[in-house]
Amino acid sequence: MLEFLLNPLRTLFRRAQSLVTRPVKLIDETLWRNATAGYPFVQSLNAEENRRLRLIASDFLSRKTVTGAAGLKIDDLMRTQIAAQACILILELGVKYFDGWSEIVVYPSQFVPEREVVDEIGLVHTTRDPIAGEAWLGGPVVLSYEDVARSGDPDNGVEGYNVVIHEFAHKLDMLNGNANGFPPMQKGMSREAWKRAFMTAYLDFCKQVDLADARARRDRGHALDALPLDPYASENPAEFFAVISEAFFEMPKTIAQAFPEVYRQLTLFYRQDPAARIAP
Repeated sequence: MLEFLLNPLRTLFRRAQSLVTRPVKLIDETLWRNATAGYPFVQSLNAEENRRLRLIASDFLSRKTVTGAAGLKIDDLMRTQIAAQACILILELGVKYFDGWSEIVVYPSQFVPEREVVDEIGLVHTTRDPIAGEAWLGGPVVLSYEDVARSGDPDNGVEGYNVVIHEFAHKLDMLNGNANGFPPMQKGMSREAWKRAFMTAYLDFCKQVDLADARARRDRGHALDALPLDPYASENPAEFFAVISEAFFEMPKTIAQAFPEVYRQLTLFYRQDPAARIAP
């Protein structure tokens, strides 16, 4: 009888051991260099940080399935590019921050999901808007590879743009429920300080976007180009967090200057200071 009771426990123990000792295939060094050559946020890392990012990205790929959609064939370079960009967010946090889901779906270019939305008077509309990426609560991350590749292209025309960092920032935001720009705080962080810094910056940025939009319409110019952040950040607090997370890694000195209080909160949350890595 005792043996009968112990067998299930032994099975669970063996399974737990297999998870702990799961072998992780380290990303080939040459492949890693080629995949990350175009990412300033990787090139600015010191040797030890780069080594750890490569190890975390390898572990990440051992846990996730990267699936091509619409006929796209996924190769090792593409998988490594996605992993490197996603894992810069968790360099000092650990790969378990991306636990709870398993799949990344990659389209060749922007995809067009059909959605039903209800307007302010209750009418239902069907939308078919092309998007570069999305993150589902408890589900996959969906990406456009065309946009993934833009992140490593210095001539992509959009400073600070990184769809992978954007969508994986949403995943961190979703650790305590629907994305709302308020991810779980790190130990020692103040919820009130985060809320004060982000809401002040978000509301101020929304005013900047409105003023720039009005000037652009009046002058038929490009006033929005002068903003310190992609105007999409004004959509809602969740998008503000995701967009400013992109910029935090892609153009940290600009964000440190334009949004100093938010930058400080992000250094505490990500436990990184990307601006300090950049030589004067």
